[in-house]
Amino acid sequence: QVQLVESGGGLVQAGGSLRLSCAASGRTFGIYVMGWFRQAPGKEREFVAAIRGSGSSTDYANPVKGRFTISRDNAKNTVYLQMNSLKPEDTAVYYCAADRDYTGSYHYRTFAYWGQGTQVTVSS
Repeated sequence: QVQLVESGGGLVQAGGSLRLSCAASGRTFGIYVMGWFRQAPGKEREFVAAIRGSGSSTDYANPVKGRFTISRDNAKNTVYLQMNSLKPEDTAVYYCAADRDYTGSYHYRTFAYWGQGTQVTVSS
């Protein structure tokens, strides 16, 4: 099994920044893709960003392009999400996810391993 633990959430004013971290442990060998998702109240969990392989391939959802940056430290089995220029609509619980395979889809059902989530609240 793979365990994922997120940290770094909190309350920030619009325009501010936060950095989320996700530490992976357990049977992490072969984990190929790691990603971030978010879920706001009453909404479906949505893709935010993902990083594949050693970190050379990254993908972002359109609403966060140019504001969020995903990175990966393979030596520490940790993935980060730097969030800048935050907006109230970024408010959600942010989840870290991982999988050994990349199916070509970032739908949340394609990821096998999940963290417990961390709350991000952006005030206007």
